[in-house]
Amino acid sequence: SSRLAVSELARFADGSATAQDGDTAVLVTAVSRPRPGPPPGFLPLTVDYRQKAAAAGRIPTNFLRRELGPSEQEILTSRLIDRSLRAQFPAGYGADTQVTCNLLAVDGDRLPDVLCVNAASAALACSDIPWGGPVGAVRMGWLDGQPLVNPGRRELAESSLNLMVTAGPQNTVVMLEAAADNILQQDFMHAIKVGVREAQHVVRGVEQLQRKHGRTKRHFQPPPIDAELDDSVAALCETRLEAILTDCRHDKISRDEAVSAVRADVLEKLRADGGGERAAQASDAFNRLFRALFRRLALDRETRCDGRDADELRPISCRVNLHRPLHGSALFQRGQTQVMCTLTLDSAESVLKSDLMSVITQGVRPKNFMLHYEFPPYATNETGRPGGLGRRELGHGALAERALRAVVPEPFPFALRLTAEVLESNGSSSMASVCAGSLALMDAGVPVSAPVAGVAIGMVSRPDPECPERLGQYRLLTDILGIEDYCGDMDFKLACTPTAITALQADFKLPGLPLSVIMEAVTAGRTATREIFSIMAKSLAQPRAERKDNWPVTEEMTVPAHKRGRLLGVGGVNLKRLLADTGVQVTPRDDTTFCVFAPSPAALAEARAQLDALLESSPEPEFEFGAVYTARVVELRETGALVRLHPNAAPALVHNSQLDARPVRHPSALGLSVGDEIQVKYFGRDPVSGHVRLSRKVLLAPAGGPVRNLQPRSDAEQG
Repeated sequence: SSRLAVSELARFADGSATAQDGDTAVLVTAVSRPRPGPPPGFLPLTVDYRQKAAAAGRIPTNFLRRELGPSEQEILTSRLIDRSLRAQFPAGYGADTQVTCNLLAVDGDRLPDVLCVNAASAALACSDIPWGGPVGAVRMGWLDGQPLVNPGRRELAESSLNLMVTAGPQNTVVMLEAAADNILQQDFMHAIKVGVREAQHVVRGVEQLQRKHGRTKRHFQPPPIDAELDDSVAALCETRLEAILTDCRHDKISRDEAVSAVRADVLEKLRADGGGERAAQASDAFNRLFRALFRRLALDRETRCDGRDADELRPISCRVNLHRPLHGSALFQRGQTQVMCTLTLDSAESVLKSDLMSVITQGVRPKNFMLHYEFPPYATNETGRPGGLGRRELGHGALAERALRAVVPEPFPFALRLTAEVLESNGSSSMASVCAGSLALMDAGVPVSAPVAGVAIGMVSRPDPECPERLGQYRLLTDILGIEDYCGDMDFKLACTPTAITALQADFKLPGLPLSVIMEAVTAGRTATREIFSIMAKSLAQPRAERKDNWPVTEEMTVPAHKRGRLLGVGGVNLKRLLADTGVQVTPRDDTTFCVFAPSPAALAEARAQLDALLESSPEPEFEFGAVYTARVVELRETGALVRLHPNAAPALVHNSQLDARPVRHPSALGLSVGDEIQVKYFGRDPVSGHVRLSRKVLLAPAGGPVRNLQPRSDAEQG
């Protein structure tokens, strides 16, 4: 039902396209400009997706009423689009390239991220930018045992799968990202196959647009390779590099230091022979040699850097209950990747509330479970500013959160926040965060439906000699190291329970992979996680049956409506003081029910004493409905007279309309003053507000006219 078109908007851009599905529409532009000087050695691609409040017919709710910095959802969507496009650029292309995705309109049901990928594919394909696409994207759901193609937001809320598939021509897979509610492996594989098949319709549509509107691609010649220089570099260091890569005694730091020493020696010798320019070219030649040697060792000699077999996991160790004050904690070590997870339980008021645009475009409800991923610089023996929140941290945290969200119980009386801090990193830190987070949840006693484990599957390959565009020999690697991610062709992260899949994120450095490789990677990931579960079970196999002493406590408290003001105080000062003194938070549910959250049972006991003191006073007498009482006037107000029926009773208002049978605008018009005693009739309490209902009018005989103010007027008024 979606429509793609080469746009008549933004015609100064190298390429622009629009995509529409329902009433949701996006405009995507692509601009690429060469950098001055030599190529940077990487692809400087920037993808920016921005949600505009005007697209939903709203005004931003911030102070300036403007779109400010990108939200977390915008950053995650930008990363998803980037991963769908990056591998299609030719090797060696170094021009600054920017893809901008502008949300034109949103209807609240059709999601814009799939449209952005397809419009970006059309914009790049029809532009003169060197790009090898096209690609097509679809979203897959799973409902009632059947796959759903491009479900809307409402259908997605009922679906057990949210899978994004980007595919290229001939059923090649370009990118995968999924969040699942415990979907079976065979159903998950079937959804991927259907998604790849459906994406071919988009690919063919983009190819038609390219044939009709496409511009001639600008000439791009990859930087020439100096074969003589490559031979010189190989002669100087190939033997030494091979010795380093085959020495399994090396760890991450020692291996990096050894390689850096060889690099420095080679560059110094070539600089002495040919000057600084030759040394700069030699750095690229060294990188090519290192990657080629790594791949040759992995494919031909089946040798990994640390001596493992292709399907072998690194040594794993787990610890839980690290510190007594923490609600839940775990330390997960896999090789030289170490992650510490802590779980915090807090009040329901601490849930994450999404901004308006995220709710409209994604349907995100307030989340009572969140996972925050931290990657300090010391995790890789580097220096830098700690506490940074970049796109990488957001992406890894979102993946781990999706993996665990499926097993967290709903509803749950508390907000849950997992903090995953990477203490050491040598590959697969996001999947280690999944394992540590699962253990921390169970250590806290959260009744998760099942434990969750994650693993990263990599791949090294070489093209088919007869057809370089096709995949030739390849080898899957289980539980990849950082160097295997850097030099390999795939990073396939899979998270699952013992029986089902919960999350997937797959990135490929090749333009596309056959479906058979994807199915093989899923199977390899499932096999590896079974072994991880057996190791995790030695530390903690299931959630703790008994709650820890420091578990927070929540309970409901019923307060009569007429005592509500006594509980709150002026401007809620009583509840603010209670929170400051004890840490206990009291929030209203309705007029008479309050939710009390305490960080511990001891804090609740302390707060209960203060709450009882606020609500308790000298016992009020019980008044009889319809009885007549003598009341003393304690205050005159514009709306009536405030009277007290009993010394232990709170003052009650006799409204002007109930003071006399005649209309009264002020109690003084009847000659009343503070201290006077009047007869009133008691009619119980108002069922909504709890206020006492009193009347003096029913005790008086009807009168003829309105009562006027009998006080003498001033000289000025008489004049």
